[in-house]
Amino acid sequence: MKRTFGILFIATLLLSGCGSARKQLETGNYDAAINKAVTDLRKNPKSEKDIETLERAMNIALDQDNEKIRFLKMEGRANAWDEIYLIYKKMSDRQTAVRTVTPIQFEGRTIEWPYVDYMQEMIIAKKNAADFYYAHGQELMKNGTKDSYRQAYAEFERAREYAGDYEGIDLMMQEARYLGISRAYVTIKNYSAIKFPEEFEKELLALDLPRLNSEWVEYYTSLPDNDTQIDYLVNVNLRSVSVSPDRQFQRDSLVKATVEDGFDYVKDARGNVMKDSLGNDVKVKKYKNLQCALIQTFQVKECVIQGDVEMMALYPEKTIKKEPIGASSNFEHVSARAIGDVNALSADQKRMLQSQVVEFPPDIDMVIMCTENLKTAIRGFMEANRRYIN
Repeated sequence: MKRTFGILFIATLLLSGCGSARKQLETGNYDAAINKAVTDLRKNPKSEKDIETLERAMNIALDQDNEKIRFLKMEGRANAWDEIYLIYKKMSDRQTAVRTVTPIQFEGRTIEWPYVDYMQEMIIAKKNAADFYYAHGQELMKNGTKDSYRQAYAEFERAREYAGDYEGIDLMMQEARYLGISRAYVTIKNYSAIKFPEEFEKELLALDLPRLNSEWVEYYTSLPDNDTQIDYLVNVNLRSVSVSPDRQFQRDSLVKATVEDGFDYVKDARGNVMKDSLGNDVKVKKYKNLQCALIQTFQVKECVIQGDVEMMALYPEKTIKKEPIGASSNFEHVSARAIGDVNALSADQKRMLQSQVVEFPPDIDMVIMCTENLKTAIRGFMEANRRYIN
């Protein structure tokens, strides 16, 4: 209620800058009309239309607010004190603004409103509102649900905002906060025939989980302590790991090229070297054909990991979401040797000649190479389904 009422009041103030004070009055936006009239009267204290608008809007607003407070007090609802306080606060702020332009001499009379000290009423309303929130928070704590703990935390927060402090309220807020948080534990379960090294699972769980946390949800990859309740499990189930055999094969190709090989002089019918118009010897380029056998050696190896991610709620126990995931890593290496004139080769082909056959990576290294791709798949699942953990 407090937040809604506060938002409405702020919106009313913002509206004061839109349109004339008279227009705001006619549409029933009395505080906006007052605020606009006060602003205009500061610039032009003799503006009759703003004086008339201020007087009428002020009288109506005061009557409405006093009547609303009287009704709320007679109604006797414990949760009404928040609204009562906000009305008093609005009346006090309005009075402060209006006193900057009053008293006003208008048509042979003095326009002003008696000063009212709202402080005492505001203090009482704040105290009663705080008492309500404090008591309501205590009642909510008895319900024993995540939602009730979170609501209790908000009630204690409002009580402390109004009253400053209650005995033990900080501890109660800590308890409500602790009990209201949903905690998800992310684990790796290996159902494959390969035993992973410790660093593989450790790296796989480096998922930058804190960025998935929200106000009331926290993710863990290790249990905080024995007393902390885990509400959700996110099981990364690795079902199968397959690593292909080392594969090595060759591909032979014959590369041919035609390249420049000097030049010849152009001669006339008598065997003399011909001249161009500038008296220079006329030359023509010579070409020769080259060829080279390029023997490329390809080394390839692949690892594929398949599994699924299973999101489970524990209270009550049920599977919320389950999706398959997978990742792969590839090793590829190309080396080459040449037989023949290497000048027939391109620059890229010549660079291949500098590479030699290498050792294949061990199977476990191929598995570890899958880590980053697998982490991306796990993180994608968790981000896409984070709405289920709340």
